Amino acid sequence: MTTPSELERPSVGAYVHVPFCERICPYCDFPVVAARSLTRAEEDRYVAALLGELAGRAVDFAGRALDTIYFGGGTPSLLRPDSLARVIEALRGAFPGEPREVTLEANPSTTERERLPAFRAAGVNRLSLGIQSFDDDTLRRLGRAHRARECHEAIGAARDAGFENLSLDLIFGAPGQTEAALRRDLTAALARRPEHVSAYALTLEPGTPFARAVAADKLEVPEDDAAAEMMLALGERLEAAGLARYEISSWAQPGRESLHNRRYWQRRPVLGLGVGAHSTEPAREGAPHGARSANERALGQYLERIEAGHSAPPEREALSEATARAEAVFLALRMREGLGAAAFAAEFGAAPRAYFSAAIEGARAEGLVAENEAGDLALTERGWLFADDVAARFV
Repeated sequence: MTTPSELERPSVGAYVHVPFCERICPYCDFPVVAARSLTRAEEDRYVAALLGELAGRAVDFAGRALDTIYFGGGTPSLLRPDSLARVIEALRGAFPGEPREVTLEANPSTTERERLPAFRAAGVNRLSLGIQSFDDDTLRRLGRAHRARECHEAIGAARDAGFENLSLDLIFGAPGQTEAALRRDLTAALARRPEHVSAYALTLEPGTPFARAVAADKLEVPEDDAAAEMMLALGERLEAAGLARYEISSWAQPGRESLHNRRYWQRRPVLGLGVGAHSTEPAREGAPHGARSANERALGQYLERIEAGHSAPPEREALSEATARAEAVFLALRMREGLGAAAFAAEFGAAPRAYFSAAIEGARAEGLVAENEAGDLALTERGWLFADDVAARFV
């Protein structure tokens, strides 16, 4: 749980996007590049671009202490450990302070497992493993390259490498998946005693092979009601095992919540580096409510811009007060603690009801949102199932 003093402390989180993947999953909509054999030259060029972008962007976050680093992708663990170490050291040099959390996303492949001790030595202290399922049939239908045996081997290797903060990613609502299969996944996951579990409903993103296959009646996925039942069963099982739900898709042992991900839901500054990376910029002149910025999703365009000495991202939006108010509500509602009315009023001049009375009344009437006497708002247990619908009411 983040304390008030931590929220007040000027800090920055860094998200570093690494787009390379040995195989692109058919449901993936992230900016990724197929790279079965990432050459040293290609890797060094990309790392040089990350460092060049950091050198130009750090001024936008000046005066802030480095709090978290998150290497996401893509498959960032395809990078050599010395490449990660260079980026971590550059971030430490750009901002004061020692990061409390340095997360690396990894897949259960043999190559990545072998690098885990060196990643730990490079400064990574939290590992997020893309397990997705412990069932070989489900993994095949998802288009994943690994199998259940490799999942268990990767977890064992992570523990042997000294990782004491381990997160497992699971998917539910996969093609052909039943609630019984999901329960078997949970049994396997909990037997490994992870500190954190992220569980995501399979989303059919437009333009992906999965979305096209479903539209053409060539692929069946569980109906919405079945996926909702899976989500309920999943939550009950994880909570019973001592993993508390602190965000829509996230469960953790006490004190093991993702510090970096909480920054997004709390609207705290994040510097995004790399292809397709998004930044949450702090308030400054001309943007009193902060700004959002984003890099291009095409690797070639990103490298060309950075190598030409242009670090400013091509997309940037200074948030209006109305946009900032709406984001303050629906992002806070992603978290278990919800939205504090007093803090909202301190930022925007009035309590949430002054701006969103009709939306709040409608959500309360449907049993989706709870409101206490102070005006604080939080999703109900039913609200967790319809979080996207609730969020849309405040936009």
